[in-house]
Amino acid sequence: MSKEIEDHRLLNTSRNKPFAAVLAKHVSRRDVMRGGLSMAAASMLSFGGAAQALASNGTQKTPLTLAFEAVRGSLTDAIVVPEGYVAQVLVPWGTPLNDGDTWQADQPMTPDRQAASVGMHHDGMAGFALDADNASRRFVLALNNEYIDQEALWAPQGGPTNAESGKRPADESRTEINAHGVTLVEVEKDANGHWAHVPGSSYNRRFTSATVMEIAGPVAGSDYVKTQFSPSGMQTRGTNNNCGNGVTPWGTYIACEENWPDIFVNRGERFQDDARIGIPTDKSRYGWDTSAGDASEDNDEFGRFDITPRGEHAADDYRNEARSFGYQVEVDPYSDALAVKRTALGRFRHEGCWLGKLKAGQPVVYYSGHDSRNEYVYKYVSDALWNPADANRPGEEYDRLAIGSKYMDSGTLYVARFHADGSGEWLALTPDATTQDGRTLAVALGLADDDHAGIIINTCDAADFMGATPMDRPEWAAVDPTSGEVYLTLTNNTQRTAEETTPTFTNTGDDIEQLGVGYGTAPTNASNPRANNEAGHIIRWRESRLPNAFTWEVFVFGAAASDVDNHSGLSEMNQFASPDGLWFDERGYGQGILWIQTDNGYGGLTEYTNDQLLAVVPNGLGDIQGTGPVINNSNQQQLKRFAVGPNGSEVTGIFATPDKTALFINIQHPGNWPADGGALVQDATIAASGQVRPRAAIVVIQKRDGGPVGV
Repeated sequence: MSKEIEDHRLLNTSRNKPFAAVLAKHVSRRDVMRGGLSMAAASMLSFGGAAQALASNGTQKTPLTLAFEAVRGSLTDAIVVPEGYVAQVLVPWGTPLNDGDTWQADQPMTPDRQAASVGMHHDGMAGFALDADNASRRFVLALNNEYIDQEALWAPQGGPTNAESGKRPADESRTEINAHGVTLVEVEKDANGHWAHVPGSSYNRRFTSATVMEIAGPVAGSDYVKTQFSPSGMQTRGTNNNCGNGVTPWGTYIACEENWPDIFVNRGERFQDDARIGIPTDKSRYGWDTSAGDASEDNDEFGRFDITPRGEHAADDYRNEARSFGYQVEVDPYSDALAVKRTALGRFRHEGCWLGKLKAGQPVVYYSGHDSRNEYVYKYVSDALWNPADANRPGEEYDRLAIGSKYMDSGTLYVARFHADGSGEWLALTPDATTQDGRTLAVALGLADDDHAGIIINTCDAADFMGATPMDRPEWAAVDPTSGEVYLTLTNNTQRTAEETTPTFTNTGDDIEQLGVGYGTAPTNASNPRANNEAGHIIRWRESRLPNAFTWEVFVFGAAASDVDNHSGLSEMNQFASPDGLWFDERGYGQGILWIQTDNGYGGLTEYTNDQLLAVVPNGLGDIQGTGPVINNSNQQQLKRFAVGPNGSEVTGIFATPDKTALFINIQHPGNWPADGGALVQDATIAASGQVRPRAAIVVIQKRDGGPVGV
């Protein structure tokens, strides 16, 4: 989630033990994870990482080594990359998808023009090969467009109309709606190593906040999602605020709905689930609802954003519209099929959808964090067992979404509880699950005994009742596909209060037993060094062979080099804060690079550097002793800063071509970049000579010699 649209309200007011308090007792549980258990328990946990995987098959290989000089911090209007690398801009906001259209620096945007152009504020993304032989040169790029910059969007007319009050013009609302969502665009590399999009490609396509989509899984067809638009409860319109992403092994893209609640407003009585998740009661973020009643309005395209109950029945109004948001959205990049909202994976502010270790004959697993302070980490486990015959076949036409239904519409959703001894457990969110006070979860939520859809709609309250561990803003995760180790960024939590302070509650609540109520602020204690945790940290865990169990440890703490709580011993050359994006870049032989991206607002670092991209080889850190984090004074030099973004931007979204010669990252909400306001392709490392209209864009980083990036 971009800090530009971060919701600073505390939406979880439960009394479940804060993760910071768990950290305070034991900073790391390495003794549990690496040998502190009995032999029997250790054999069940089987925790050893990529090194153990290599040893198990008899392979001996020197650990992967990063082969670039770390770059210094930067405060410029340009991308900074290591010596020997180049960086180019690709598909910035406004790039035309059709043949014959052009872009100019003062390009006016209309609803139709924006619907046929790359959306705004790029975030999560992935590439999908069109054929196996050219997978590193030509593919469909799927790209989230998280939110908008109204000043840049409406720059030619001097800014948006009635942004703070009054009625928004219908065409301005339509244009903003079309700037959100997902972009599909074909890209290719020429003989000189330069990348460009393919105008007019049959794969070029937009999914916006107005696009009709299917609803699938437990919630589909239930009374919870019936509206005037879809009395059957099987469809909805739009996907919004898609932040992190996921990729399925059968070749589809997952766009994750994160800060979607703020596009709605409810000026009447809210459902308990809408209150818990934070639907506004005064005004929506962009005021699209104020365009309702315009003579050009079609099928309540604007009125649906005001979910205040007005009719006798749900099918008479849009009281349930927000309940059709908050899901993982599956998109087939190869066909023109409708996108599908997979409700079985829970309803909350999804930051991502990260595929667990894939194994034939075992369930398909996805992890997701609820990106808000004191929220939770979730895991979905499919009922269907993975069949390698369902793997993606680039270039072939077949129903990939039917395969998605097989694995993603029927399964069990779990929420995580972290224990101070380094163990953890996954708590099933099912109607018959037993809550902390001995009731069934269905009874605790006031639902019928078999109401699975109700559990999903009330995912956040369900997690409260089950005793999940509130986290410091769980954002992106990354999975080592060999070892199965999962890394998770915990971006920050400035609402962590001082030791022994009294917790506060939202929605006028005073206890977790009240539906729609959770923690407002959470106290720390004397042993917790991270009250007002502005710098964030990264944890990692590995699933146990024991049912619904895992082990965990702290991987690295963010900090300024001069901070007294610089537990990882970071230096000027790798200090960072607010880790956000994360990706495990597999490089063969059980090894890989962990790429870390930041979305920093921590004052200890903002005067030194813009947001950045760092790299570390986890398998090269060696056997860590003691109780500190995995990255510490003894090995911190192996964490290296690879790139720095331009002023005002967040570095987010990441993947590489299969041959690892091109690394793709996104630059979101830059202040004065790219340098040439009229160009679609240009050098990303050049700073503008004057003020330009800022445009989010992909940056492609390659070695000058054409070799693999990073090594």
